[in-house]
Amino acid sequence: MQQQAPFLIPLLARYGVSHETTYAYASSVGQSWQLARLTPRELPWQHVLHHALQIDPPPDECRSALDTFGNLVTHFGLHTPHRVLKVRMQCVVQVGDRPLLQTHTMQSWEAVQAATQGLPLGGDLGPAMMAEPTPLLPLSDDARLYAQPSLTPGRDWLEALRDLTVRIHADFQFDPASTTVSTSVEEVLHQRRGVCQDFAHLMLACLRSWGLAARYVSGYLLTDPPEGQPRLMGVDASHAWVAAYSPIHGWVEFDPTNNQLADKRYITLAWGGDFADVVPVRGVILGGGEQELTVGVNVLPLG
Repeated sequence: MQQQAPFLIPLLARYGVSHETTYAYASSVGQSWQLARLTPRELPWQHVLHHALQIDPPPDECRSALDTFGNLVTHFGLHTPHRVLKVRMQCVVQVGDRPLLQTHTMQSWEAVQAATQGLPLGGDLGPAMMAEPTPLLPLSDDARLYAQPSLTPGRDWLEALRDLTVRIHADFQFDPASTTVSTSVEEVLHQRRGVCQDFAHLMLACLRSWGLAARYVSGYLLTDPPEGQPRLMGVDASHAWVAAYSPIHGWVEFDPTNNQLADKRYITLAWGGDFADVVPVRGVILGGGEQELTVGVNVLPLG
């Protein structure tokens, strides 16, 4: 067998992404109103070079607007009967390095907590708002207790969050069959298994229970690992991780599923308070009966 050349990530990595969502209905749907969050965000380190959204059957109405969190949302409606709905997104995205961390400057997590609570709402998602509970993530005593060994008195914020990331990765098993989109943080803590959404929710619940700001980030992860490194979990599907805030570092992205910080392999699609704020496709239908959902995702390096 011919040995593969090592996969190298250049200074600016370019990826082609396809994300196809298909709903197959048991009976005809008379009308459908949908929201699609399938446009990657423009960020200082991320630029969308090409983007196309194909909807089949073609919508009778369609418009796009920013939501509360700055994600671009496509609103569309179908007013003719259909048994299948396909939404396919294709894009080319260029990703560079995230901002360098100020590792020479230390700040305790208690100081970050105090600063976060003193910040006004608004701005970059409003860090104070991202320290508040959400409908999917109410304040959790169990999550607070789980986080406590990482948040020891006076510990540096970055060190504490890296430790929490390591612990979640070590303590929980990646198991796609163990949870659903409605699984609670308490259930995940009890069964010690789940998927990237569960681990991101757990880390968010841990941080918010101590008054620290963090948001849920959805996106994609490159499937080809560098030479000598294992294949990452959570690939070939939408991925999820956490961005936590400190006044010194800004928003830092932690991936507890794979025990690392986000780098050029991570393509940011959307962010919000929890998974409900970033669902790729969701909506309301009239008719249809039972439905079957299939999702296919591919991320390929270009050039």
